Amino acid sequence: MKAFTYEKAGSPAEAAGAVARRPDAKFIAGGTNLLDLMKLQIEAPGHLVDVNGLALDKIEATPEGGLRIGALVRNTALAADERVRRDYGVLSRALLAGASGQLRNKATTAGNLLQRTRCPYFYDTDQPCNKRKPGSGCSAIGGFSRQLAVVGSSEACIATHPSDMAVAMRVLDAQVETVKPDGRARVIPIADFHRLPGNTPHIDTNLERDELITAVTLPRPLGGTHVYRKVRDRASYAFALVSVAAIVQRDGSGRVALGGVAHKPWRVEAAEAGLPQGARAFASQLLAGARPTHDNAFKLPLAERTIAAAVAQARG
Repeated sequence: MKAFTYEKAGSPAEAAGAVARRPDAKFIAGGTNLLDLMKLQIEAPGHLVDVNGLALDKIEATPEGGLRIGALVRNTALAADERVRRDYGVLSRALLAGASGQLRNKATTAGNLLQRTRCPYFYDTDQPCNKRKPGSGCSAIGGFSRQLAVVGSSEACIATHPSDMAVAMRVLDAQVETVKPDGRARVIPIADFHRLPGNTPHIDTNLERDELITAVTLPRPLGGTHVYRKVRDRASYAFALVSVAAIVQRDGSGRVALGGVAHKPWRVEAAEAGLPQGARAFASQLLAGARPTHDNAFKLPLAERTIAAAVAQARG
């Protein structure tokens, strides 16, 4: 790990300003992903801005009847919150499927959204990777790609987003609140927060570099039955091959978002009208334009079957 300097921020705007002043600065909270990347020298910030002292660790009701989740709420606290378990069960289940208790105790809401891909070529600094070094090439294309994307990928990158929580946030239509160094606030719909790789796979989100996440808000409870199903190579906190976050109503209508298949949580609202007609027709619309590799073509039928199982579970 390379040497770096460190400071504690006194306010959200102060934290954003500290990062704005230095092009090599990064925010740090739980550090469950950033510190690993620093040890491998995939990330090498020269300055860390600690935001743990900011008052962003509360879960509060909103005037609209939803919940406002502070950026520093730990995953354990969020999964265990009575209101989340009662009204947003898909979120609680996704968090509990996502990591061990030790990691959940440290990982934050904002950090979970911002974690970087677990593509093996991204972590291997001896291999070309456009996410790590733009323009160097993508070793995963033509390499071992069992875990990687089948939809929304590009000629520059076929990595997947690793978060379980983000998939649940996507199906719930969450919104991400941020602040800039001058104190200006912004609200980003979760649908617009993460990016597809295109020609710039090193840019994971639509945040500006000095923009600090302060909270994630959830709308009023949607009702219906909430299900999160995760298919993985082993039961002990592996990343998803395919995951399904579903909210299903009694008539079979509902919402579905997928994890483990794309560079971002994957949801196509226009396809959801076809959900009552069956998983096969719905999955074919949801995954239209898929470009699987030889190694991961199995994800397409796996996604269809996992959607069917999630809907069947929701309908009892």
